[in-house]
Amino acid sequence: MLLQVQHLTTEFVTDRGVAKAVDDVSFELAEGEALGVVGESGSGKSVTALSIMRLVSRPAGRITAGRVLFEGQDLLELDEDEMRKVRGSRIAMIFQDPMSSLNPVLTIERQMTETLELHEGLSRRQARVRAIEMLDLVGIPDATRRVDDHPHQFSGGMRQRVMIAIALSCSPRLLIADEPTTALDVTIQAQITDLVQRLRREFTTSIIWISHDLGVVAGLCDRAMVMYAGQVVEVAPVDDIFADPRHPYTLGLLNSIPRLDRPVTAELVPIEGSPPDLLNRPSGCPFQPRCTYSVAQSLEQRPPLEEVRPRHHVACWVDVTAVGA
Repeated sequence: MLLQVQHLTTEFVTDRGVAKAVDDVSFELAEGEALGVVGESGSGKSVTALSIMRLVSRPAGRITAGRVLFEGQDLLELDEDEMRKVRGSRIAMIFQDPMSSLNPVLTIERQMTETLELHEGLSRRQARVRAIEMLDLVGIPDATRRVDDHPHQFSGGMRQRVMIAIALSCSPRLLIADEPTTALDVTIQAQITDLVQRLRREFTTSIIWISHDLGVVAGLCDRAMVMYAGQVVEVAPVDDIFADPRHPYTLGLLNSIPRLDRPVTAELVPIEGSPPDLLNRPSGCPFQPRCTYSVAQSLEQRPPLEEVRPRHHVACWVDVTAVGA
């Protein structure tokens, strides 16, 4: 396995108390695999990614438990200098808003060559050539000229392509994309996802794709991991998630979005209620207050993540297929 996350817990200290944004999360990622992480806002998707990268804001945020084994090495045991060598070279991350991730006063060339000089040991001239090659690869027209432009001279979609070029410039083993297409229109979203698919094949890079868009995950990923209230509630191959969802929350997500395999007149069913307050979690299953399948045990005990069929794991006390889902 390329990546093994074991019992990861990340907390934030607030004036009201301690909030567990990531609560005992475990999952694995194989070499060359694409894993989609889905869930509502506040479900812990982004904090999980930031925890892997050791970018949780301190002192309020802190990783309190778990292991993050990358190529057999526990990233949580590295000092900051050692971790800095991992970021950008072996693990790269694309953030949701490229305008806030790119430095507005530096040219695209400088922002790309800095990474290449640091991690690849290239000279400034060699790094510039490599930067132009990467911009051309991700579809930036006239890359030789545009490498000297500033971020504000690019459209939102082109800025995201620049971020992808920066992320892939050092050929990382793992690419983490945190909702990189959320702020883009559907046409640009499709272009970006197609680009990532192509680059994934060329670079044989493993991907963690964080999104609230199940359609994008279906087209891009091999497996999907559903998170709720900082916990993993279901993880399975993408086809199984759509064809045979086993957790009530996953069912709720699928029933609340339009689907091509349903009649046009099919009614969308929202998930009643709101995600729990992480400072005042319900006892037992975190989804219990919103769940139509809840049983007495759901009030008392948190369900473990268990395998219900090959490669399909669910954290629920109820077999929803047996009760007429």
